[in-house]
Amino acid sequence: MSASLHAKPRSLLRRYLAAGYAVFIVYASLSPFVGWQEQGLEFWAVLVSPLGLTYSTFDALSNLLAYFPFGLLLALTYRANFGRKPSVLWATLTALALSVAMEYLQMYLPMRTSSNADILANGIGALGGALLAVSVVQRAWFVRVTQWRIGLFRQGPGVDFGLALATLWMFAQINPSLPMLGNVFITEPAYRMFAAVPEEPFNLWESLAVALNLLMLGALLLTLLRERRHVVVGLALVLGVVALAKFIAAALLLKSWALLLWLNGEAMLGIVVGVLLIAGAAWLPRSRLVWAAALGALSYVVLANWVLDSGTPSAAMRLYQWRYGHLRNYNGLSHTVSLVFPLLLAGYLWWARTSYQHKDGK
Repeated sequence: MSASLHAKPRSLLRRYLAAGYAVFIVYASLSPFVGWQEQGLEFWAVLVSPLGLTYSTFDALSNLLAYFPFGLLLALTYRANFGRKPSVLWATLTALALSVAMEYLQMYLPMRTSSNADILANGIGALGGALLAVSVVQRAWFVRVTQWRIGLFRQGPGVDFGLALATLWMFAQINPSLPMLGNVFITEPAYRMFAAVPEEPFNLWESLAVALNLLMLGALLLTLLRERRHVVVGLALVLGVVALAKFIAAALLLKSWALLLWLNGEAMLGIVVGVLLIAGAAWLPRSRLVWAAALGALSYVVLANWVLDSGTPSAAMRLYQWRYGHLRNYNGLSHTVSLVFPLLLAGYLWWARTSYQHKDGK
């Protein structure tokens, strides 16, 4: 009983994650948001058409898996205020409503195809995620993990948003066609195995971008953790998860010769420099830490947008062994997140600055 009472105020994190995932779905469903036009289709005809006309195994599976986490996050969010069955019902209906809206809007995009099979797969995926959520939320290990998280991070408004930002940062780094913590797309012509191409010079600007990217994460963790000494374990855990996820994604999606291209020299040097910068920032008072992090975020934005040529999401498509259009959307989404993250971090740091000033005034 006490565990659930302590966990309830922290449920804002679930809401942030569910809202963020909904934005991801909208981006992936409607990207690149151009070419809108009336195509003479009736949505009711799409809904009642035979499933065999619009069905493909890959599309059904990908849509099911895409909505599984969404249903899980929605059910966890609803579970804070409702019982098991209402949480599953509302999570499934919410996901279905978003799916129907996306399929309806896709009728106006010539590059997209509306499908009732997609809606069915989305609903099944969301239902599966919701059922999993309500089955684990009362388990002892889930309660312990929740209590551990609450004890590890500071209390107060805004902390859950900061944790959601850290999750967003991790999502942007998993893309295997980007170097570790980098933002410059790897392209096939520059790295084709056995090809006689001139070796590119070592780019210190890319290393600096990696260092600043890591500094942003480290500064964010320093503002969130109760004890700053825990930032070492936090960084090691986050980087380990990112590296493992990146390797798995590369093994599943990239051509065999491109499996480890994301481990380049610029990224390794940048990680070392970034760790040193975080070690120095850990000695700063919280108020000055916020300004240091803001400066790092601003510098990263300048580097990513005006110094480095990040290329386009389609530049790395030939690295993939898959030929599905979903990958281009994924590349574009991860690249957009990596560019938007510093702006969101700056907003959070502004809130944190005023919060610290208020505490100091007391």
